[in-house]
Amino acid sequence: MTMTKNVQTAKLNYLKIAPRKVRLIANTLKGLSVQEAEAQLLFRVQRSSKPLLKLLRSALANAKNNKLDVSKMFVSSILVNPGPMLKRFMPRAQGRAAAIHKKMSHVVLTLEEAPTLKINRFVINPPTKKTKKIKEKVRPRTEEASKAAAVKKPGFLRRIFQRKSI
Repeated sequence: MTMTKNVQTAKLNYLKIAPRKVRLIANTLKGLSVQEAEAQLLFRVQRSSKPLLKLLRSALANAKNNKLDVSKMFVSSILVNPGPMLKRFMPRAQGRAAAIHKKMSHVVLTLEEAPTLKINRFVINPPTKKTKKIKEKVRPRTEEASKAAAVKKPGFLRRIFQRKSI
């Protein structure tokens, strides 16, 4: 009798970032629980962290859809393979041309269910939308209020022209 592992994979093909740069972030995620991996990616400033976060969330959504226990999931493996390379040329001095290689990556993320449930160290709250404050409508001033305002706060020009000349 063989036991089937509860495994979920997600693939990201043709990511327009060099594999070396993606591996830098991907290697830090191996073995982490899904919560911790998501927290790591949220606070990274590297450009590859956003697509990897999107891939992780996609794998989680697939796991939920396949009725797996998301709280027990952890990143079992993450592979970053080279994709196709766009070859371009940059003009140089004396009629020469320098090759430019625009590299792409293929990323394969595998989530597995852990046999024991780890207690999460923290909870990630989704960002809340900011509501705009509605300003109160400006009421038109009455004649008395406008006269009182003119007396209390004279404008810049009034102050200049009320000065005594030497």
